[in-house]
Amino acid sequence: MKVTISTAAVLGLTTAACAGELPKASLEELPPSQGVVDNGWEGLKKHPRKLGARARKSEPAKKLELPANALAVTKDPKVPMDDSLTWHGLTLYGQVDVGLTYLSHGAPLSPTAGTGVNYLIARNSNRSYFGIGANGFAGSFIGLKGKQDIADDVAAIFKLETAFNPQSGLLSDGGGSIVQNNGLPIDRQNSFADSAKAGQAFNVAAYAGLSSPTYGTLTYGRQAALTSEAVVAYDPMASASAFSVIGFQGATGGGGDTENRILDNSLKYGVNLGPVRGAIQAQIGSGPKAGPRNAVQAQVGGSYLGLSVDAILSQINGASSASPLPFPLPNVLPTNIGNGLVAGTISDNTSYMLVAKYAIGPFKFFGGYEHIQFANPKTPLSPGDFITGGYVLGTVSNNSFTTDRVLQIFWTGATYEARPDLDLKFAYYHEEQNSYHGAAGTSFNAGRCSNASLAQCSGQLDALSFLMDYRYSQHMDVYAGIMWSQVSNGLASGFLQRSTIDPTVGLRYRF
Repeated sequence: MKVTISTAAVLGLTTAACAGELPKASLEELPPSQGVVDNGWEGLKKHPRKLGARARKSEPAKKLELPANALAVTKDPKVPMDDSLTWHGLTLYGQVDVGLTYLSHGAPLSPTAGTGVNYLIARNSNRSYFGIGANGFAGSFIGLKGKQDIADDVAAIFKLETAFNPQSGLLSDGGGSIVQNNGLPIDRQNSFADSAKAGQAFNVAAYAGLSSPTYGTLTYGRQAALTSEAVVAYDPMASASAFSVIGFQGATGGGGDTENRILDNSLKYGVNLGPVRGAIQAQIGSGPKAGPRNAVQAQVGGSYLGLSVDAILSQINGASSASPLPFPLPNVLPTNIGNGLVAGTISDNTSYMLVAKYAIGPFKFFGGYEHIQFANPKTPLSPGDFITGGYVLGTVSNNSFTTDRVLQIFWTGATYEARPDLDLKFAYYHEEQNSYHGAAGTSFNAGRCSNASLAQCSGQLDALSFLMDYRYSQHMDVYAGIMWSQVSNGLASGFLQRSTIDPTVGLRYRF
């Protein structure tokens, strides 16, 4: 039984650690530290100092003259109208993303998983699927943000945001999609994906802080990790789940595990100094084992003449990757089930990410690399411990990495602005896993292996994608695209199928 549980937990690393994506909104064109400094806020305007001067009554009032076309309505997406839902510094915003998709190998639609279907090849991808393909381009969410100037150069800010599934009306809940598949044979499972968005009331963001264009921004609460912001800013597909491996598979943005793509109870500070920027983020552990369950990330970067580069270092202790409990269910499970029981693999993750993009004329070129090292946790977790979203570990593996697992992720691509309202996007993604020792008792060959016999063997994932985004109006996009993905050797261990394609069309409405 220990062998079955441990192997299932390791397999969960290659497939379940997905869909920790963030909704693609106003952050999509910002470099990562700008996401920290501005978070979608317009630049703060300095108030003129009040020197007590009064307008002279002898001076006649100047007549306001407007250009002849000042009141004309424009459909040019490059010149958007300011019709935001703002009242006394509070802004209500959001978007809805719905579409149709065909999967050559997929699983049935999930009412709770963030994307509804597995756009990327997964262990349970089996039969063809045609139907609803929600949240494929940008995700559906609603949010409220606010800003209040408190000094000439400082404002208080806050943000609350939650993602939902338009096909069911339920909040995005990766943990819930896993629980629904507990104890089911792999060929009877529906789509599921581990995620940082696990049914919380504000599953994307809930933070507040102070922001200054001079001194930077300091925020506290539930907010995106620096690595997650880098994925949005430096992915040619801007983290679109149906067309991006690193958008759908949240392990890249989470420094190894998708549950860390959004960090609870975290402090973040970022600042721009001319063309140079820097940021740091720290998550303070919570729960009965608060000490080892924490995260620290640091970022430095800059922009010059169309070129933008960033480097991010990350250390995450007590990271968890969740997957369904194995079939058949274990005889002994914790009595404290919280929001539901899951199988978990625990690790201490160390990563570094290097990303760059360059804009010239109508073209933008993107490239990125992340190196992630998984080690057994220094402080193990136990069945009954809580993880993201209030879910509880029913079974747990703390020794899946007798030899450290190394996952390398590469991506590149480009976007071409064919017209002011039409973008064409191309991308290629590759993942490479080493051959590593698994948990004790898994009969792993001490030598190297390059086949699909075990999840611990070296393996690869490759994907190619294309996307056309037509901005019909200021508030609506029409999009169409396709992604081909394939796994081989160790990363294909336990898979029912090895590849899939996902032609997808849809609409995104923003307000």
